[in-house]
Amino acid sequence: MSRSIGLAHIIRHDDGTSTGVWGIYTLQSAFQPIFAFKEGKLSITAFEGLIRPFRDGEPQSPAAFFGTCPAGDRLHIEALTRTLHLLNAGACLPEEASIFVNFDPSVFTDRSIADKALRDMRLVLHEAGIDPRRIVCEVTEQRSASQETLYAFVEALRANGFRIAVDDYGADDSDINRIKELKPDIVKFDAQWITQLMESGAGFALLTAMVQSFENQGIRTVFEGIEEGWQLELAEKSGASMVQGYVLARPELAPTSFRMFGKSVQQPPAEMSTASAAVPAPQARSAKAFGRKVAP
Repeated sequence: MSRSIGLAHIIRHDDGTSTGVWGIYTLQSAFQPIFAFKEGKLSITAFEGLIRPFRDGEPQSPAAFFGTCPAGDRLHIEALTRTLHLLNAGACLPEEASIFVNFDPSVFTDRSIADKALRDMRLVLHEAGIDPRRIVCEVTEQRSASQETLYAFVEALRANGFRIAVDDYGADDSDINRIKELKPDIVKFDAQWITQLMESGAGFALLTAMVQSFENQGIRTVFEGIEEGWQLELAEKSGASMVQGYVLARPELAPTSFRMFGKSVQQPPAEMSTASAAVPAPQARSAKAFGRKVAP
């Protein structure tokens, strides 16, 4: 089997996990659970792969790492980070969970580049033992070489059996057009925008209407950045399909403890009522009107 670009920078470990090496940086995968609402309970349904760079053993911010990388290396680094996440997902995540991985459309400037990246990704999925149908490709908001190139790239992802998610949706005109043109399976709502809408009754009504509109189109929704219990309550009331945030679970470096949440566990700790997951408890919300603090 030929080797992908990403595999050339991978170091395997005895516990089954992998790390990446790029110049002076060591790269590790972290995974954050994404929870689905089902009959008043929350259950882990997916994980998002997040890169965690280290320099001389000290953690660095992803932004700092990517800021040091020349533009010409971005395509290779993107391949490396996806490869790392997929190998680690195969080693330490539940076999039924979906896996969200990022794609920066700006690096796929023509179809031949996209085809090569997807061939490499299929090799990695085969090695990791991951069904392509588990993969959700998050298309970030960076600009592509052209709209036609972006649409062709997204269709190539679909042709390989992957699902499509639009990331950081915030209801700007550009966001609405992305939904119309890309026809994603999932929309991830921008965390800051969600918080702003939750701070007023009118904003929450708009949020609920948008969730329902996507639902009517067969598009599932994810609310990102849920950090407080009252946000979790409102997310459920809005009809959001899924939620992600620190109030539920923080990212864990591979190897994670998340494999215990697989089907073999009869009563997984990941399944909880929304009331038990909310922090603070629902009755503590008397000092808030939606998200905005009010005088007692």
